[in-house]
Amino acid sequence: MRLLIVDDERVVAESMAAIFRLAGHEPFFATSPAEGLEIARLVHPQLLITDVVMPRETGIELAMKLLAEIPDCKVLLMSGQAETSNLLDEAERQGYHFEILAKPIWPPDLLARATRMVEDSGSEAASAT
Repeated sequence: MRLLIVDDERVVAESMAAIFRLAGHEPFFATSPAEGLEIARLVHPQLLITDVVMPRETGIELAMKLLAEIPDCKVLLMSGQAETSNLLDEAERQGYHFEILAKPIWPPDLLARATRMVEDSGSEAASAT
């Protein structure tokens, strides 16, 4: 699986990329939504895993931009903050339905969820309607 991980905490992004790499996947990572979108345009990930709350732009905004360019990409959001529900509500009003996981995430659970999202044709992945 080719995936893109975006988290403004470099250690989190690098650690998650290492987990996926060790499991035989092809991870790319970025530490900002702008950098993530640039990488996505080059590698066309099958899955975006992104933190929700980041400086300058949220992971939800990144996901919506990415889906406009790569509509078959699946999206998995992560958050350790309660304020994400308002952001998710706004995305819902715009027709996006995102899956969210609470941080911290146990690596085996993350790997299983990511694999399921990409492999399942009827996945719970984010999509624009």
